[in-house]
Amino acid sequence: PGTLQGHSSPAAGATRSLSCSMVRAATMAATVTCAASAPGTNQRQGRVPLTRFNLARITTRRSLASTRTGPLVVGAKQQPCDHGDRHRQSRLVARAAPATSPTLSVHPLLQLSEDEISVAVSLVEAAFPGEQLRFSYVSLTEPTKAEMIAFKADAAQVPERKASALVTLESSSACFRLIVSLDESIVVSKEPLAGTQQPLLSPDDCDLAEQLVKSNEDIARLLKERYGVTDIDKQLVCDPWSVHVAELTGDEKGPDEDGLINAIFPVEENGSTADRPERLVQTFLYIRDNGDEADNHYAHPLDLLPVVDLNKKCVVSALMQKEPPLVPMASVNYHRAKVATNLYLESSWRTAKLAPLEIMQPEGPSFSVDGNFIEWQKWSLRIGFNYREGLVLHDVCYDGRPVMWRGSLVEMAVPYGDPREPFQRKCAFDVGDYGLGYCANSLELGCDCLGHIHYFDAVMSNSAGVPYTLRKAICMHEEDAGLLWKHVEYRNGHSEARRSRRLVLSFIATVVNYEYLFYWYLMQDGTIQYEVKLSGELSTNLLSSGEEAPDYGVMVAPGVNAQVHQHMFCARLDMAVDGHKNRVKEVDVIPNNETSGKTNPFGNGFHAEATTLKSEKEAARASCPERARSWLIQSSEELNPISGHPCSYKLLPFTSGPAMPTLLTSPESSVTRRGVFATKSLWVTKHDDAEIFPAGDYTVQSSGGDGLPAWVEADRNVEDEDIVIWHSFGVVHVPRPEDFPVMPCEVTGFTLKPDNFFQGNPAIDLPPSRSTDSHCCSHEGDSE
Repeated sequence: PGTLQGHSSPAAGATRSLSCSMVRAATMAATVTCAASAPGTNQRQGRVPLTRFNLARITTRRSLASTRTGPLVVGAKQQPCDHGDRHRQSRLVARAAPATSPTLSVHPLLQLSEDEISVAVSLVEAAFPGEQLRFSYVSLTEPTKAEMIAFKADAAQVPERKASALVTLESSSACFRLIVSLDESIVVSKEPLAGTQQPLLSPDDCDLAEQLVKSNEDIARLLKERYGVTDIDKQLVCDPWSVHVAELTGDEKGPDEDGLINAIFPVEENGSTADRPERLVQTFLYIRDNGDEADNHYAHPLDLLPVVDLNKKCVVSALMQKEPPLVPMASVNYHRAKVATNLYLESSWRTAKLAPLEIMQPEGPSFSVDGNFIEWQKWSLRIGFNYREGLVLHDVCYDGRPVMWRGSLVEMAVPYGDPREPFQRKCAFDVGDYGLGYCANSLELGCDCLGHIHYFDAVMSNSAGVPYTLRKAICMHEEDAGLLWKHVEYRNGHSEARRSRRLVLSFIATVVNYEYLFYWYLMQDGTIQYEVKLSGELSTNLLSSGEEAPDYGVMVAPGVNAQVHQHMFCARLDMAVDGHKNRVKEVDVIPNNETSGKTNPFGNGFHAEATTLKSEKEAARASCPERARSWLIQSSEELNPISGHPCSYKLLPFTSGPAMPTLLTSPESSVTRRGVFATKSLWVTKHDDAEIFPAGDYTVQSSGGDGLPAWVEADRNVEDEDIVIWHSFGVVHVPRPEDFPVMPCEVTGFTLKPDNFFQGNPAIDLPPSRSTDSHCCSHEGDSE
């Protein structure tokens, strides 16, 4: 397995050495503790935290030097998957440093090592003497695009290595974003967040919210009186959600006409807490039958909804129905230890034979890996990983020609369609609110990934600034993808066919109840596909007071409602099609309406019509399936010698899953104000290093207007410029009983397809191949 830290081969790009100042900056020795977190502390329960230690260890990886395309064989049994439950600690590695400090090489786009995070944390702490800090993140500050272009052209122009950090002062709840130079061991900048801006909710913040609810005596009393819950630690489950609409005043106080009570909890104010900004988390509550951790708690939702303030570290309110409703307690389970207890679903494994289907590559993989640099079948790229976006692709080239400079998923909006109190506040911006990297899984061989797998680790930090390694965060492997091309000359029966192989780069994030599975596919014909699969569990609730059947949801189990909702994704595609000067044309296929004269005398005419999108406002576009709408990203400089058209890549929406609408909330809603990016399928902006997140840098409790809507107000020219494509796509989810207790994957995604980029089929050079391990099971004695 490889990590994203370590040596980068000179053949894959020039390297840099860690400076001596970085080694001198870290001075504390390493210690390991497994202590559980108490409310208000800032060590993540279950992780192995480490105090800051000297810069002496960076994990290096074995490079896979294979350049061949080895066979994919279905047959031999591979290493079995460990299906047993594991504590998070087993997948998170924090290691002490050796006593010596070797000279190490680091590519500018390698994520920070644990050691570099420790150095950065020391520099940040020194900027706030005497303060206790809570870290929201410590991450690589990527060099600017101009710096990386210069570095790629001349390895001597090494960008300065920097880290960014966001911290909250425990004494005042003031927040600061800092950039530190790891080369110079200095703080480069320190800027306070505006009064209304809130950091994302880190994993430790989510843990703290649950602890605050479970330790509150008034909540304990309500749970006992209303539902008979006495063992809170074992029975109660709290799902932390950012508060979409943060105002908790006015008509929401006390009893209301909707049959709800909003209990306002007294908050003890003192000089240190009175002026703190509210940092709110709502916690949807569930119970586990008999306190069994394997029980599906989403089959047992409660109506009680506490809201906590992380800054004041207390519960501030709790909404509930006036009369305690009946809590559904039917066993509706998927866990292997609980399937036998199911009330009405299958309670034993199916007995119909399912023969093993195993993948093996006897000659090893066809890709080569050196640090974070990958080569495979004319493709070359670098990968990165951070707490917010998760997997990032850099400098993607085909046969040495640039295609995409940087690609990642940068935001999600997940609004729920129930307007009843309290569900108007149920809307998550999962990338900005929680961070996909923070939510990433440690992947398992044979379960999450099949075949010959190369894993990459990810390195992040907890709220104490303690670095940790998430093992196997990224999976890379090859897959058979069916036929790539085929033709039979019917006159003589001769067949020419080539099977398609694709390189898969993936990671999986668990965001509270949902699993999001993210896949980049690189194809042998130059195509790039991006696919998102959605699984996990539905966020369930009881019927609202007075409801006999759900108006905005579906009953998915006895007494269990699942609301209609959307998942709107936004991919940021910094394209570089044959260079950094590109333009975008919208292409519609339209009929010739004129049916008289010489233009369309038989009425069968239809054609593709292209329109250049010249400015940012003009380039805010919606998909249009009835016109087969696509968007060409064209080179401003290179022409195809065959067609005479500009060399291009074509963005095709909804090539995975059905076509879906843009954001369905009303234009006046706060969801729409915050999620403007999801109201259009396409945005095109002029490149700016600071413009990364389309809903703004800070989405928690935001009021909207940041990100794309602010940037496009300038209405900059996007024709023949360095441009960024923002593609929004998603899923409208009307739940089904079949989605419960665990959801079969829903799929959505898009394709970037070469269009006039090549002079012909670029996969014509694939040699004929035949699997020698395939067998015929229908015609006895027939080997073909």
